[in-house]
Amino acid sequence: MPLSSVQGKYAAAVRIARAFPAALILGGVAADLFAPEPYVGLPLLAAAPLVGCTVLRTWVSAAATAVAACLASIGVDVLIGRPASATFVDFGVVLLIGLVGLWVNRLMSLQTGRLIEARDIAEAAQRAVVPVPPTQVGALSVVARYEAAQAEAKIGGDLYAVQESPFGVRAIVGDVVGKGMRAVPAVSAVLGTFREAAESAPDLVVLAQRLEHALERDCHAMGEGSECLTTALLVEIPAEGGVSLLSKGHPAPFLLQGGKVTRLEPTAPDLPLGTGLSDAVQGGTPSTFPLAADATLLMVTDGVLEARNHQGAFYDPAPTLSCKACAHPGDIVDSLVLGVSQWTDGERQDDLARPVLQASSPLSLR
Repeated sequence: MPLSSVQGKYAAAVRIARAFPAALILGGVAADLFAPEPYVGLPLLAAAPLVGCTVLRTWVSAAATAVAACLASIGVDVLIGRPASATFVDFGVVLLIGLVGLWVNRLMSLQTGRLIEARDIAEAAQRAVVPVPPTQVGALSVVARYEAAQAEAKIGGDLYAVQESPFGVRAIVGDVVGKGMRAVPAVSAVLGTFREAAESAPDLVVLAQRLEHALERDCHAMGEGSECLTTALLVEIPAEGGVSLLSKGHPAPFLLQGGKVTRLEPTAPDLPLGTGLSDAVQGGTPSTFPLAADATLLMVTDGVLEARNHQGAFYDPAPTLSCKACAHPGDIVDSLVLGVSQWTDGERQDDLARPVLQASSPLSLR
């Protein structure tokens, strides 16, 4: 089911919920007027302000519902000729429940405000830890999308960065084992070290070793509450052409070149970062592949490749990518976002990161 369809159904459900208090008032009036027994409509009139205070958007709307229910209670009692004492009791019941509803509405508004503030803080922290990369890095056009599995938190365990270095353009995409705030120390340690070490590490092996030491130093020191195990894919695109990849247990990227989609599987995949075995890890061996002008390299996290539909089948991005092989990087990412959403019926099953690098200069990348 497309994401737009899911959003449409949600909007329709919200509209129905907001119309429900008025339906309760009308139903209560009708029940009092036409039911064979007295006071049949009172529970509906009393329920209307309480329901309205929980589903309506503003305090003014909730208060208007409570006032309407009280006026309806008085009006119908007067119309059918109930005694003044009964009219007063009915009015008191509806008024009391309306006041309770307004109090609940106020509490919900305060809670919503705190939630929005917490989400804004989390989003700011996410932008600080995983900033949006520039649209142009060297001879590469860059586009990236990030969606956290915990949508309410707006922060997750996927990471990426792209920057120029004396050795060419270097990039990283990774996935911390874990989601939410517990993954932040590892994300911060890896990206902070990558930004510094990418400028000086002579090759991807040394760069990976520095990332490993950073996780041991910074993340493991945070204690048991932090997730440190991190898969990562290191990318180097020198000015003379080609692309070198070093996989630390991370899914292989896709190369979109000449109208074809190719999975660049590493020849020697290595252990993930953060295992605590840096003394025994030799650093793996980078794999080198040709990279033509206008080729596109799509890096993904396992949230894309392990997305499942209702039958439990994994998502295959190749059919989506094959028709976008020569498109702008933004079109590629957007089509992949839509493809994953349709496959999972709009459900976020894991963090999703999708950086795209496209060679935009045939003179520097061949």
